[in-house]
Formats: sequence, C-alpha cells, structure tokens
Amino acid sequence: MQLSKNKKYQYLFFSILSIFIIFNGGNSNLFIQLNFILISFFFLNCLKDKNYNLHFKNFYNQNKKSIIVFIVFLGYLFFQILPLPLNILKFFSPEKYIFLTSNNEIVYSSISFSPSNSFFQILNFISLFLIVFILRMIFYTDRHKYRLYLFLSISGFVTSIIGVLFYLYGNPDFFIFRNSFYKEAASGFFINRTVFAVFLLFCLISSLELLKKLHKKNNFFLKIYIRLFVIFISIGIITSFSRIGNFLFFITIFVYLLNELFVSKNKNHSFKIIILFIIFFDLLFIGIYFGASEIIDRFYFLKEEFSHIPGPITTVARFDLIKFAFTEIKNFFFFGYGIGGFENIFQIKFINSYYWYADHAHSDLVEFFGEFGIIGILLFILSFIKFFLIKKNYSLINSLVLIYLSLILLFDFSLHIPIIQLLFIIFFYINKKSYGSSL
Repeated sequence: MQLSKNKKYQYLFFSILSIFIIFNGGNSNLFIQLNFILISFFFLNCLKDKNYNLHFKNFYNQNKKSIIVFIVFLGYLFFQILPLPLNILKFFSPEKYIFLTSNNEIVYSSISFSPSNSFFQILNFISLFLIVFILRMIFYTDRHKYRLYLFLSISGFVTSIIGVLFYLYGNPDFFIFRNSFYKEAASGFFINRTVFAVFLLFCLISSLELLKKLHKKNNFFLKIYIRLFVIFISIGIITSFSRIGNFLFFITIFVYLLNELFVSKNKNHSFKIIILFIIFFDLLFIGIYFGASEIIDRFYFLKEEFSHIPGPITTVARFDLIKFAFTEIKNFFFFGYGIGGFENIFQIKFINSYYWYADHAHSDLVEFFGEFGIIGILLFILSFIKFFLIKKNYSLINSLVLIYLSLILLFDFSLHIPIIQLLFIIFFYINKKSYGSSL
C-alpha cells in the first residue's frame, strides 16, 4: 500500500517522538542534541514541499509579532551564556560577581551558572520552536489529529506495559534504562515516576478522545484495542505512585465524567460506562492490591511537604527546595542565573549541600523565574500571550491541560523535561476549537 505524502511526514514525526519517549523523555544533553538535529533536518525537509512551505508562510504572517518576540527571547538566552568581562558582569549579575571575586581569579564569566547546560537547553527551545512550525505544516485536519492521538495511545500502552513489567520484577537496570532509582514504583522508559505518570496522562486523553470519535464508526476491533489501552495506561499511572500524577488522573476522569453527564449533547452511553469503569477499576485495584488507605493517601500529593513550610531550609523536601529557589529569585531578579543553572546554585548555597543533591526546584514556575530573570520571563510570556487571549482556543481538553500546567508549574519539575514540554505544545495546538487556523 502506497502511503500519502502527509502520512509519510507524519510517521517520520512519530519516529522522532519515539526517540523522545524511549530515551528518558529526551532529558539529557546528548539526546537534546540528537533531537535538535533530527527536528532541524525534518523541518528543512518540510520546507522543500510547496504546500507545506505555503502553510509555514501563512503561519508566519499571521503570527509574525509572537515569532519575533520568541526569537528575541532565544537571543536573550544566548546572551546569558556569553563570557563577559567581570566589570560588565557586575552590572548584569552582582551576586555571581561577588561569588567569583571571593573564590576565583577569573577575568571573564557568563551570567549563567552552567553555560554548557544552558546551551543545550537553548537547543531544546529551538527544537520546540521548530515543532510549532512542523505541527502547522503537517497536522491541519481532524484526521491528522486523530492519527496523532492513535500514536500516543499506542505509545502509552507500550510504555505502561514495560513500566509495569519492570516494576513487578523489582525495577532492575536494563540496558540504558536506570529503573533502580524507583524500586517501588513503575517508571517505564523514564527515570522519574512523575514524568512517566504525566506522559501517560496525555496518552490517556488521546485514548479517550479516540473512543469518543469511534462511537459513530463501525470499527469493532479498534474500539476493543483502545479500551485495552485505556486500562493498561490507567494501571501505569496508578503503579507510578506519583501523588501529583494520580491527583491529575483523578481530575481528568472527574472532568470527563462531568462533561458527559452535564455538558455533552452526544448520547454516548458506552463512553459514560467506560469512565465509570475506570473509576471503579481504579478504586478496586488500589483497594485490594495496595490497601484502602492508599486510595486517599495517593491523592494527597502535598501531605509530607506541609510540615516543612514554617521551618528553616534543612532538607531537600519539596517545599524546602521551592523556598530555596524562591529566595534566589531576588538575587538574580533581572537577568536570572541561566537555564539549567539551578543544580550549581544549589550545590554552592544550599545548607548541608555536601550531603544533599537536587537538580530541580520542584516548582517549575519558581525555577523558571530564577533561570530567566524577570526580563526573560516577560519575553517568554509575550511570545505566547496571543494564544491565551483568544477564547476559541479554550476547548475542554485545553482547559484540562491548563490545570495540568498550573499544578506542575507550582509543585513539580516535569515541565523541564523535553517530552512533557513537547506534549503541552502539541495538545494546545491540536485541541483549539479553531483547529486549523492561526494561533
């Protein structure tokens, strides 16, 4: 069977996404480079096609101001890693100037505390920037959207199967997969269980949307497959034991149930039954296998952290890291300490840093403020503010994804992981009510 042009390009794009998924969400400097190269070549290849090139030009003309602001933002990130004479650095980063002059005899230094990590993160931002264009060029109909949903549904099924199997065997290290970080939780291809759970949440939404779409189609076997995918993806989320992941899982099912009962005009009773089955299966699975206390405990994702709020910063509990990152914002308020620089700041300044280690602040919002500074944050927000000001961009799924975004920004670090960043971009784009038009 001969594939159409769109299918060829879309399947190539899915292959690139598979590399993100399999290799820890692309969360290493090596895979950031690899993905940047693959995405750049793919983007340039798309431009060679006349129709895709026309889509790109239309998108650029309709969103020229936002694109220019984002390019300025990228230029600002490059400025953060430029080696500056100390007398100039003193103006842009007084705190780093004090640290350098008191500990080292250095003539030049950058604003960023980790220029190498910052460089690779810039490559990642460029990749995400190009993916926005790629989405516009090759995904522009509902048929394309549901093809992407099917890919994510299958990916979630395979990833959850592997994650649960590893978990049942005690999470041994296998090949390049370092599962031993979480012996008592499923994490699949990902080192971190919360990243695993958040990835599966996007796959779950994809599967549920496919089921709604298949309601009016006579495709019995595909319906059965997708229902199985939903079950195994749910098991993957549950066995991750990520409290914030399971909390978002509960919100997802609750929102879908409310929509089916009170908002949706489609009388899809089978879909309501599936939602209710997920709830019943979830409670039964946890209640029998893990004990009734786990049912409530796993939704209380800030249980252990609240006790640390009033006290001094002495551990690496979630709120201790957030408090530490928040205190550093005022020291690097205008120009930040460079994306990827939190780990170095932590090791330099954190109390008892000889014994403790952390590479993220467990609050992406606070960490991004510290990394970018107020100038970088404003440039970044201005790049996307047009999207969030248009009411027709707020579909049910985008509203749900905004809940994900808010909670992760406040209480987790998953938004620093390339695959999660990519999924947010994809879902915001393909789930606009005006899907197929400009931002």
